[in-house]
Amino acid sequence: MVTHQVVVDLIAGTTNKGGLKVRAQLDQGYYPTGIKVTDKELASVPITKDDFHGEWNYTISPMDRSS
Repeated sequence: MVTHQVVVDLIAGTTNKGGLKVRAQLDQGYYPTGIKVTDKELASVPITKDDFHGEWNYTISPMDRSS
């Protein structure tokens, strides 16, 4: 890939016969490296595996932070 914009444009250009529309933009935010996530924290992430290859296809839902 030549630039980040090329990658974003390729992702945004993704379609299928069912009418899929994809929006993509480059996030230039700062994300520090080296942050450790505990097994307990990871286990609390609400992940729903898809019936078809759930190890690859899954949905991560928002977490309820009100409690």
